[in-house]
Amino acid sequence: MSDGSTSDELATRLRALADRLEPGDRLPSSRELIQQYRVGPATVARAIALLAAEGTVVTRPGSGTYVATRARQEKGAVDTAWQTVALTDRAVDTRLIAEPPGPEPAGTITMGGGYIHRSLQPTRALSAALARAARRPDAWDRATASGLPELRAVFARIAGGGVTPEDVLVTAGGQSALSIAFRAIAGPGSPVLVESPGYPGALAAARAAGLRLVPVPVDADGVRPDLLADAFAMTGARLFYCQPTFHNPTGAVLAPERRRQVLDVARASGAFVVEDDFARHLGHGGPVPRPLSVDDGDGTVVHVTSLTKPVAPSMRIGALVARGPVMERMRAVRLVDDFFVTRPLQEAALELLSSPAWDRHVRVLGDRLRERCARLAAALTAGLPTAAVRNVPAGGLHLWLRLPPGVDDTELTAAARRRGVAVSAGSRYFATEPPTEAHLRLGFAATADLAELDEGVRRLGAALRDVGGA
Repeated sequence: MSDGSTSDELATRLRALADRLEPGDRLPSSRELIQQYRVGPATVARAIALLAAEGTVVTRPGSGTYVATRARQEKGAVDTAWQTVALTDRAVDTRLIAEPPGPEPAGTITMGGGYIHRSLQPTRALSAALARAARRPDAWDRATASGLPELRAVFARIAGGGVTPEDVLVTAGGQSALSIAFRAIAGPGSPVLVESPGYPGALAAARAAGLRLVPVPVDADGVRPDLLADAFAMTGARLFYCQPTFHNPTGAVLAPERRRQVLDVARASGAFVVEDDFARHLGHGGPVPRPLSVDDGDGTVVHVTSLTKPVAPSMRIGALVARGPVMERMRAVRLVDDFFVTRPLQEAALELLSSPAWDRHVRVLGDRLRERCARLAAALTAGLPTAAVRNVPAGGLHLWLRLPPGVDDTELTAAARRRGVAVSAGSRYFATEPPTEAHLRLGFAATADLAELDEGVRRLGAALRDVGGA
């Protein structure tokens, strides 16, 4: 080793030497190291100090430097088998919502996600709102468990139907709201009725709460009330989860005549309806149906809303709207979970929702989503003639594509990823076995532009040919 060698290089040499020795063995003296490696005293001292700090060696003044006991421990040698017994069977299944294994290859077109592209986000307005919020003298003070009163008032106004700020609980996004609602309403082992197909995040949250999923089929007009009534009668369930507006993944809107039927069936069963209104601000320029909660006069509906989808992935602000003892239960769950939602983010959300830029953003976003939705539907019709889009929705972020007979959705998803386009297998959206017809959920909001949508369909068509579907 030359005089220019660093203490890090010497430390590497000595670390390897310590690994070959036994705990308690003495390392060469500083004088011996200086002679052997042809370095200066300062380099030796720094190397020994580094090894001592990381626990590889121990120094004994007047005696020397010795190999520490921990230097012989093997990485990954800790025996954690006991944890399998201690944890019992309360595993949390995240397969429905986990990201695909490994990072997406460079150049992959994202058509499987549930967020809008950065170019569609109100970045300037959001940054300004966050800056204004940060300048508040009380920005870092504790917030109440229910959320800032002013923000709750805004969410109450959006929900409509006579909702007051006292009926609103601010949450850390829609997923947190669902988790709170499921745990507050139903105990472990209880049945919960869910739409089939339905939102995987809700299915995962319900399972994590220990609930037993009972699927109820959805058609072009939303959930079928006759089958919903049957499911309540057979299971004794006291909870039904649904997305009546621009349903994920099908895009269906619950038909007007079914809205009253769903509420009547739930009320007759003494059950709650958790209404996931995630797409309230994702209409494509036309009128958006009012929430189910507006027509609820008995506290049957627990309404969930969120700013994450129409704003940005990290705008983790949502709300639960409910009346009666169920709200107190949900407040208790949120208090035990994390006390309150971070105040600066609540303040930023309030600034954004209260600014003229918010209505403008929702209007522009709707126009762009409508354009993208139509473009994707047309590209799929032209490029994948053996597949079919049954419904072109008037809101939301996705299309539900029926695949040709004999095509496996998971196999096609893997082939598409190899072709450089990320899509979502339809089987993820079913609580139990999927139907014989396979589907993909395709997003049109996460791509950079319309041209990328066209290219994504071209790659998907190539992947479909790879698996023998075209």
